[in-house]
Amino acid sequence: MTLLHWAILSPFLFAILIPFLYKAFRKIHTGWFVLILPVVLFVYFFRFISLTKNGDTVTETVNWMPSFGIQFTAYVDGLGLLFAMLITGIGALVVLYSIYYLDKAKEQLHNFYVYLLMFMGAMLGVVLSDNLITLYMFWEFTSISSFLLIGYWYQKERSRYGALKSMLITVFGGLSMLGGIILLYLMGGTFSIRELVGMSDQLVTDPLFMGALILILLGAFTKSAQFPFHIWLPDAMEAPTPVSAYLHSATMVKAGIYLVARMSPIFATSGVWIWLVGGIGLFTVFWGSFNAVRQKDLKGILAFSTISQLGMIMSLLGIGGAALHYNQLDENIYMAATLAAVFHLINHATFKGSLFMVAGIVDHETGTRDIRKLGGLMSFMPITFTIAIIGAFSMAGLPPFNGFLSKEMFFTGMINVLSLDIFNFETFGALFPVLAWVGSIFTFVYSMILVFKTFTGKYQPEKLEKKPHEAPIGMLISPIILASLVVIFGFFPNILSDRILAPAVEAIVPSLIADGQTVKTEISFWHGFSPELFMTIGVIAFGVILYLTLSKWEKIYRVLPQRLSLNSLYDGGLRGSERGAYSFMNGHMTGFIRTYLVYIFTFFVGICLFSLWYNNAFSLEMDKMAPIGIYEVAVALLLVVSTVMILFAKSRLTSIILLGATGYTVSLFFVVFRAPDLALTQLVIETVSVALFLLCFYHLPKLSRHEERMRFKLGNALIALGVGVTVTLFAISAYSTKLFDSISEYYIKNVYEEAAGKNMVNVILVDFRGFDTLFEICVLAIASLGIFAMIKLRLTRRDEG
Repeated sequence: MTLLHWAILSPFLFAILIPFLYKAFRKIHTGWFVLILPVVLFVYFFRFISLTKNGDTVTETVNWMPSFGIQFTAYVDGLGLLFAMLITGIGALVVLYSIYYLDKAKEQLHNFYVYLLMFMGAMLGVVLSDNLITLYMFWEFTSISSFLLIGYWYQKERSRYGALKSMLITVFGGLSMLGGIILLYLMGGTFSIRELVGMSDQLVTDPLFMGALILILLGAFTKSAQFPFHIWLPDAMEAPTPVSAYLHSATMVKAGIYLVARMSPIFATSGVWIWLVGGIGLFTVFWGSFNAVRQKDLKGILAFSTISQLGMIMSLLGIGGAALHYNQLDENIYMAATLAAVFHLINHATFKGSLFMVAGIVDHETGTRDIRKLGGLMSFMPITFTIAIIGAFSMAGLPPFNGFLSKEMFFTGMINVLSLDIFNFETFGALFPVLAWVGSIFTFVYSMILVFKTFTGKYQPEKLEKKPHEAPIGMLISPIILASLVVIFGFFPNILSDRILAPAVEAIVPSLIADGQTVKTEISFWHGFSPELFMTIGVIAFGVILYLTLSKWEKIYRVLPQRLSLNSLYDGGLRGSERGAYSFMNGHMTGFIRTYLVYIFTFFVGICLFSLWYNNAFSLEMDKMAPIGIYEVAVALLLVVSTVMILFAKSRLTSIILLGATGYTVSLFFVVFRAPDLALTQLVIETVSVALFLLCFYHLPKLSRHEERMRFKLGNALIALGVGVTVTLFAISAYSTKLFDSISEYYIKNVYEEAAGKNMVNVILVDFRGFDTLFEICVLAIASLGIFAMIKLRLTRRDEG
């Protein structure tokens, strides 16, 4: 494997060492050891900037399952590099923040950092994998590790609830995405994303294309908390604040964004993709911002704001897909939406990461996140207040911060929809700028609530668990760095243009980039008196009015009953499925083996007979059958008689004797058919079975006669008859119908030459099926050890008692 592969896998490998470091260095916070890795990885990926800036890419492949077309192909282009730097850069800041946030004396730090490193490695695998199956494997790793991180404080019921909720919804999306990946493979014959992008014109005409599109979007929408799958994100806020700052500002929720961006060259050739990604993303902008205003918890506000901001990026990627329907690169106004999506992706990570850390600081230093109990903290926490002002004002889209620039670009992308003349955007496309503007007004309102309800107003010490004070400098370093980036990217946005933004945009619209061409990414504050400027002025004006009159109109949130919410639908569905499962289980799991055999045999008979009928597979040929002699008839009669007599036996001992007689009679068949090995095996098995039954005879319960009803006996008789008839028909049909040559010919030709053996059965068991036999022996050995251990344990307890 190459260094790039090791870089992706290094978090998993380092996670193995964490428990040992935790135990060996109790006096040192484990986070200091962990911090080294993301810093090194960030520096490593930073070196690729000069390469991707020139339009070059790096591809390194390790064969995994080449016969299935599955390789571990690490692929670095502008888009993958942007996400890799966010994952490692924000990851380093989060680890530094967690060192001061999590008390080494109270927390199980080895668990926390193992989960965090697992997640970091999984995210790197997602954004740097070219093979879709490899990407899916890492994708599900993100779901598992995020489940562990969200449920880190597993003692809390809400933490367990939030972890389970996120797992169920995102894993549902992941399985849907897997279905889409399989359909893409059936259409294109490859799992390589680059190869599929190259055949996008052919894929769009395939009848499986629309199914793949829907399934892929389900995976993206569930992971990136798009409506109506957004309900898991607010409950995930029960995780420790470092987890929220990492997963929900820069990484996990951005995985769906990455997937849409990466798959846009394949699916944006369809208008359905543009409508769904743009429309659902834009509605999520409105719905998330509208619901953020009603929240009373700081992290609750940030959760719904994250939903809204993710919808903003998603809608821009959807509209940006329209650029692929216009061949020229210059004067392609829809490229602005894609550029805005990439720019806001970075901006959101900076201001939202800092705001999550601010919320953690407030909670850490006051003991609460409830804005109804907070207020007047500005004088106690001036540095935290300054960071909050920068982050919140950037999120609201106010100058001179980076959020203002990307919000203006967002408005530009939505206004450009009005001139879109494909896929019937002339009709409902006019709603796009309207929803964008209304959603931005509510964004302004919740941003003001976040800052001013917390840091200004009346100080309420009686409602706080702790006396507030400024956080230690170690906890402030990370949010200060992020807030500084908010300001730097606001004043100097073009330091990102050629190095980061242009390569990422070119990776999203590769078909528009000819050799030697680059995307224009000049970003500036002033564009004249444009519609975007007036929209921003309107946002500020209406936002201020709504904020000042909040107490008068917030009653509208009570109009929709709580029982009609999506959360209630989820909870009701979960309870209903549990009740249904318990009812089904209690109705069918009786505890009697005979009942379970009825289920098994009934299904067996039904599916087998249906298969014979449906495939017209039954045939009867008597000409090749061997003649039946007197010995076969005698043994068969003896077998039938001994079997039938078991049904009428009155005692357990008689049943055991008749069962042994049946087994010995079968061994006589093998003798008659000249199969001494099988006969000997059968004799040994029957002897051991009968001996064990007789040894346990004293402990066996008496035969139960409580099921004497004719209905019970008739049902058993029908099932027994059905199984017998089915097996007989299958045996006759298998003998009479030869769909392919028997494998026995292969053994006849190769047993002596390849294995140097004359006994075919022995050679098959020892050589051709050696591993199978070995594993059977291992299973028997494990079972024997288990039985021996239980016997010894029972004897020990008896001796002690």
